[in-house]
Amino acid sequence: MKKNRFIISGGGTGGHIYPALSIANKINESFNNAEIKFVGAIGRMEMNIVPKHGYNIQGLWISGLQRSFSLKNIVLPFKLIISLIQSIFILIKYKPKFVIGTGGFASFPIVFISSILRIPTLIQEQNSFPGISNRLLSSHANYISVAYDKMEKYFPSNKLFLTGNPVRESISNLNNLIDLKKKLKIDKTKIVISILGGSLGSDKINRTIEENIDFIISQNIFIIWQCGKNYFKDYKKYNSDSVFVTDFIDDIDSVYYSSDLIVARSGALTLSELAIVSKPAILIPSPNVAENHQLENARAIEEKHACICIEEKDLDLIFRNKLDLVIRDKKLQEELSYNISKIALPNASNDIVELIKKHLNNGE
Repeated sequence: MKKNRFIISGGGTGGHIYPALSIANKINESFNNAEIKFVGAIGRMEMNIVPKHGYNIQGLWISGLQRSFSLKNIVLPFKLIISLIQSIFILIKYKPKFVIGTGGFASFPIVFISSILRIPTLIQEQNSFPGISNRLLSSHANYISVAYDKMEKYFPSNKLFLTGNPVRESISNLNNLIDLKKKLKIDKTKIVISILGGSLGSDKINRTIEENIDFIISQNIFIIWQCGKNYFKDYKKYNSDSVFVTDFIDDIDSVYYSSDLIVARSGALTLSELAIVSKPAILIPSPNVAENHQLENARAIEEKHACICIEEKDLDLIFRNKLDLVIRDKKLQEELSYNISKIALPNASNDIVELIKKHLNNGE
C-alpha cells in the first residue's frame, strides 16, 4: 500500500515542538498507512524530544536571527542557503503529500521550498503576535492555523483558520488525574495556588513568591511551587504543611485540576491549557522572549476579562494587591474562569488534520 507521507517542521522551543507532536499523533490516527518525518534544526531541543515520541527527525543547519548584535548573524545567510538546499533534497527524496510548519526558524526552509515545489503547506501560529518565520511564510502557505482572532492584521484573511493550539489529549482525560489535595495532605479548607515558572524556573517570580510567602500562607492558602531546576536548592527550605516546593512537575494535568488559582507565564500552550481546564489565572509574561510575544498573549486574554496580567517590572508594586483581590473575590474568580473557558479550542489537532484531509481529498 502506498504511504501517506507528511513532513512536520518546527522547533527551538517546546511551544513549537509539542503542537507538532500533537498534530503528528492525530495524523497517525486519521490516515491509513501514514508516515511522518520531522525536520528540525541541528543542535536544538527538537532533535532530542521528537525521537523520544517515536518519530524520525532530520536536522537542518539553520539558526535564528540574533536580535542584539552578534557575530552569529554573519554566518546566518550561509546557513539559510545551505538549509534551503538541504530542504530541496529532503523533499525530492521523501515526496511528502503535505508539509506542516509549527513555527521557529527550523520550519522556514522546508515550508518555503515546499511552496516553491507546489507541495501543499499549512503553518500553525500559536501566539497572538506571530513569529518572523510564520510571517515570512504566510504569503506562501496554503493554510494558516491560528489560536487567536483578529489575526488578519498579520496574515492573509482568506488563508486563516481559527483552530486553537494543539494540546496534549491527556489534559481532557479526567480519569487519569491524581487528587493532589489528598496526596499532599492539603487541608480541605485551604485555597490551592500553583506557581508555574517554567521548567527552568523564573528568578523574578521565585523572589516575588519568597518575599510574599508569609502573607500568602496567612490567607489560608496552600502553595504548589514549581521553582525550576536552577532554583530548587534555594527554595526547597520552604517545604512545609502549607508549601510544596518542586523543581519540575511531571503531572501538570493533576496540578491544573487541583488548583483554585494558577500563577504562570503566558506561553501559548500554557494559555490554551488554562482555557481547557477553566482556571482563573494571574499571568506574568516573560520579558525574555522574541518580540515580547508572551505579553501580547496575556493582553489578548486580559482584553476578554479572562485573566489578570502583571508585567515583571510591576511585580514588586502590585503583585500582593492583585493576588489579594483575586483570592478574596469569589465572583471575580468565577468570572475569570468562565471567560477563559469561552476561548478554549480543545479540538485543534483534529481541526487542523481535517483541513489537510479536505485539501488532499479535493486534490485527488
